[in-house]
Amino acid sequence: MDGNNDYEIIVIGGGHSGCEAALAAARMGCCTLLLNHNIDNTALMPCNPAIGGPAKGNLVRELDALGGEQARATDFATIHLRWLNTSKGFAVRTLRAQCDLKDYAAHYMRVMEEVPNLFVYQAMVVDIVTDSGAVVGVVTRLGEKFSARRVIVASGTYMSGLVHIGLANFSSGPLGQVPATNISASLRRAGLTLGRFRTDTTPRICRHSVDWDSLTLQPSDPTPEAFSHWSEKKIHSGYYCGLTRTSAKTHDILKASLGRSPLATHVMETVGPRYCPSIDDKILKFPDKDSHPIFLEPVGRSSREIYMQNFSTTSAPDVQREMIRTLPGCERALMIRPGYGIEYDYVDPTQLEPWLETRAVKGLFCSGQICGTSGYEEAAVQGLMAGINAALSLKGLEPLVLGRDQAYIGVLIDDLTTRGTDEPYRMLPSRCEHRLTMRHDNADLRLCGIGRRLGLIGDEKWSAVEAARRAIDSERERLSAVKIPVCEGTNSLLRERGSSPLFEPMIAAELLQRPEISWSFLAKLAGSALSPDLGARLEIDVKYSGYVERENRRVRRLSSMERLKIPMELEYGSVCGLSAEATEKLARVRPRTLGQASRVPGVNNVDLQLVQVAIERARRLDEAGAGFVDA
Repeated sequence: MDGNNDYEIIVIGGGHSGCEAALAAARMGCCTLLLNHNIDNTALMPCNPAIGGPAKGNLVRELDALGGEQARATDFATIHLRWLNTSKGFAVRTLRAQCDLKDYAAHYMRVMEEVPNLFVYQAMVVDIVTDSGAVVGVVTRLGEKFSARRVIVASGTYMSGLVHIGLANFSSGPLGQVPATNISASLRRAGLTLGRFRTDTTPRICRHSVDWDSLTLQPSDPTPEAFSHWSEKKIHSGYYCGLTRTSAKTHDILKASLGRSPLATHVMETVGPRYCPSIDDKILKFPDKDSHPIFLEPVGRSSREIYMQNFSTTSAPDVQREMIRTLPGCERALMIRPGYGIEYDYVDPTQLEPWLETRAVKGLFCSGQICGTSGYEEAAVQGLMAGINAALSLKGLEPLVLGRDQAYIGVLIDDLTTRGTDEPYRMLPSRCEHRLTMRHDNADLRLCGIGRRLGLIGDEKWSAVEAARRAIDSERERLSAVKIPVCEGTNSLLRERGSSPLFEPMIAAELLQRPEISWSFLAKLAGSALSPDLGARLEIDVKYSGYVERENRRVRRLSSMERLKIPMELEYGSVCGLSAEATEKLARVRPRTLGQASRVPGVNNVDLQLVQVAIERARRLDEAGAGFVDA
């Protein structure tokens, strides 16, 4: 840093969101400072060191296609890798990687040290400084002042963190880290409304104290795979995840200790994640369930710790030990770290623009769990988008806002800024209405063009994407012209596949639409120079073609609403006939387009029609020189 205290962009926090924000901003040419109160916890994985899974894996692939780093960090650190949802449709299939948490963090730190324009400094921020409604810098606990025209707050679960283990509670960040105790007050002074959430994590047990032979073991998939579009695909071996289950005895132990439970005694009343509940929550809320699956997962190549997936708890340490030893394979397990719950402050995300800038303070952005989300993947993509948009705003360029029909990232941010969240938000396939066209396999074709325009995708990567696009398009065109002849050899092969024989020549692309016909099988009949990877992608496109075209027609119908901007000066209270609920919620969210307004809870079709009439009236007045200036 050489004593320099003046930067273009400052990022507060060195977690997954802060790292992606800082990297994106610096790679776009902005002089960027990342402030982390402990450099050693950069890219820390305080919960399960796993990346991916349903919808989350799509987020990582999209981040990679835009020029982010998480996919490459995952590939560097992967020790166990599996495809999920393989029995379901292609639209919901995705990878999940178990990572070495130290290697993952080391990758991020190494990359950040190599990127020009990016400086990392250990300091705890205690105040965000504003002037005339705009951010101008930050102040650290040591009284150091750093100026910047853009500040991104990516403080994770550290803001006013309070850890609970049994009836004991104390101020702390995750995994015993130092909490951020002053930022909340600074944000409130800036005019932001904060709420409070909770997340839980599991006990860690010693690898050598588990009877692995008695468990069902899951190895990695036997085929080479990678998260990044540009990483070398590898087969991972030597590490397993083990499946065990709770029993009636496990449940009885928890129920007998309810008087010492922060959940049951309401010492801890904040809302936790619905889709990743603690074992305490499960047993209390679903008493009819006599068993719950638990996965024992490694956290590193050289670590003896095992993470107990689906077993997060806030019970007292002795209760945790007793419960652990009721699990098959864990009868002699040694607990290394107790599980805990952590309460923390978050910013109501409806106070943010769709590009993650706060409306209260110009130049102040928020990203990650401070916006009410859970998960490393959700945090990382928000960081990327905040870094991109902070850089774009400095350059006087339009912000990047991805649509719900473009990316899972667009769905995530639109849900947060439009609908808000009353619980830690987790990305799910069911939240995405266009998931047929936003698959794990096609993120590069969807989004690399945007990353290229931003300067985040280099020549070599772009050339590879364009070559893949041309190859797929060319082969699709060829298959639409090639006919599979009728012969006994072909029909014999079709019968072996459980497919109907041909009675007349069939277009190859039409044959590929049959569910039982794979690309590799068709290539034997029709020949092809396409690689197996690209052939598999083409197969998905062909099989889904009818559904995709129907989806595209729907998108085109809705696009007019997404393009119709709402003047920011529009007074909803003056819109005649607008319901009281719609008036209140639209005034709070301040949607930028009619499409965004349509997704605000409590706004119905009649309300939308009235707003549209008000927009048109404002446009006419503006054209006459007496109305609103369009947003």
